[in-house]
Amino acid sequence: MTKSAKSPIPKTDVVLMGAGIMSATLGTILKELNPNIDIHIFERMDRAGLESSDAWHNAGTGHAAYCELNYTPQKPDGSVDISKAIKISESFEVSREFWSYLVEKKYLNNTTEFISNVPHISLVWGQDNVDFLRKRYSLMNSSPLFGGMAYSENHDEISEWAPIVMRGRTKKQPVAATRMGIGTDVNFGTLTRGMIDQLVKKPGVTIHYSTECLDLDPDGKGGWDVFVRDLKSGVKKTVNTRFAFIGAGGATLHLLKRAEIKERNGYGGFPVSGLWLKCLNEELINKHHAKVYGKASVGSPPMSVPHVDTRFIEGKKELLFGPFAGFSTKFLKNGSLMDLPNSIKLDNLMPMIFAGIRNVPLTRYLIEQLRLTPEDRHAALREYVPFTKQVDWELMEAGQRVQVIKKDKKKGGVLEFGTELVVSEDGTVAALLGASPGASTAVSMMLELIQKCFPKESKSSEWQAKLKELAPSFGNSISKDHKLVEETRKRTNAVLGLDKN
Repeated sequence: MTKSAKSPIPKTDVVLMGAGIMSATLGTILKELNPNIDIHIFERMDRAGLESSDAWHNAGTGHAAYCELNYTPQKPDGSVDISKAIKISESFEVSREFWSYLVEKKYLNNTTEFISNVPHISLVWGQDNVDFLRKRYSLMNSSPLFGGMAYSENHDEISEWAPIVMRGRTKKQPVAATRMGIGTDVNFGTLTRGMIDQLVKKPGVTIHYSTECLDLDPDGKGGWDVFVRDLKSGVKKTVNTRFAFIGAGGATLHLLKRAEIKERNGYGGFPVSGLWLKCLNEELINKHHAKVYGKASVGSPPMSVPHVDTRFIEGKKELLFGPFAGFSTKFLKNGSLMDLPNSIKLDNLMPMIFAGIRNVPLTRYLIEQLRLTPEDRHAALREYVPFTKQVDWELMEAGQRVQVIKKDKKKGGVLEFGTELVVSEDGTVAALLGASPGASTAVSMMLELIQKCFPKESKSSEWQAKLKELAPSFGNSISKDHKLVEETRKRTNAVLGLDKN
């Protein structure tokens, strides 16, 4: 790309591409570690946190692995693996610690705007599923992270936990549920905007809204020239930076493929869109206060795990069911239909083909989802809320997710249901790809990024001390320490204004 700026290229220490939860978290941490650091943020929307981080678009509303059954898969031999749940839960504790730090520093003033106490429930029916949940509970309850989990196969008791979900179910149907009263609902859109608003008040931080990042090239001196375009005026500009972070949601893959680093090779993406059923019946909304997760259909992506979800959005209690999966070739909700075709390059063509061959059930699932009628969606809803009317719900579009596809030596290519951090060998550019659990583990991922991209500074006594202040448990496994888990949660509950149920 030809540089359009004729005047000397402005220089900065850090460029953050995208103003979502990842960039907000990384920018805030870096500014706390080094108050003198210079940061420029570029966001294509006219406000922060409006794409993947927005509350209506984001299904990751406090993923702590308490209730998401896809994080505890059952192996062919019948055993249950809870290792991923432990890792995610530890990461969520780190997020809570960091948010508590921000509240204590008065960077975030009203905790009720972004985090609320909402119990997390797993619900299954059918004897095989009940047996699975019983095994899962036995393993999870032995971990300090899930020690407060309750388990029941009693219809009446489960009805107290989630009345609208149990009403009308025959007692002949085997059911089971687990409940974590300390679960939360997190509005990542509000949290992102709160962090960005505070960040841009600090000297040396500039945000450019309605500005799209187009490309980035090495400057030959160990840094990067980042090319951007003002979407209102059409003017193209260039900024030079020592470090670039690509945290642009679905647009990350395109920008990563433009970065001249070997680590970009082999990565592709598969977009999955989502739809919610939003409840319009205030009586139902008020009767339900939980996140009730069930088991995903065979071949479905993690973002499509069905759940009856209490949310707090813009100060109002909401009730959502879904999400239902859809397909669009866009990588962003406000993206282009050419996003998927344009992402296919020589280096990722074969991985994408192999991943497609190995994920035929996912393709079949998406086709089935696209063929659903309103009556079909209501029938799916009635499996979770038996007594409800179709007129009480309206269909609304959720966000876009881009699942990671990458090379695999044995399989040729694999579709990853998770998040992946890609860092250049010299640590001057990093990108975050993928979706779930995403936002809930943003703090751990950005702390990991900082250690990889700023290794010398991270080892200094000043940064080490500050990192411990920002997130005391980061880098330490708390999953086997009952006392440490209890102390950590007691402190963060108090600071974040959360009840213990």
